[in-house]
Amino acid sequence: MKLLEQFGIILTLTFIVETIKELIPLPIPASIYGLILMLTLLKLKIIPIISVKHASKFLLETMPIMFIPAAVGLLNTWDVIRSLLVPLTLVVSLSTIIVMVISGHITQFIINFDRRKGA
Repeated sequence: MKLLEQFGIILTLTFIVETIKELIPLPIPASIYGLILMLTLLKLKIIPIISVKHASKFLLETMPIMFIPAAVGLLNTWDVIRSLLVPLTLVVSLSTIIVMVISGHITQFIINFDRRKGA
């Protein structure tokens, strides 16, 4: 029952975010709004971490399975991808490194901010 309640919280936030996305016509994906909203609610302790911890852990554990249909779809377009293999590999590698560096810096900033705030 606890897992259903936690999924309910996450789904409610998803609904709210989709509504916000329709009201604010910016070219930002709803998932970004969702991440910002969830982070804000967790940091302000409006939603305690324990109230979404188990459902989020389950979702993270099953996330790789969600990429299988996309990978199979790529196999269907192999003829198109073959001619673009080198540029695609470079773009994917470079963007992955950039995202890792930016994510690391943001994480370090948040950790240092929390340490300063706690001190």
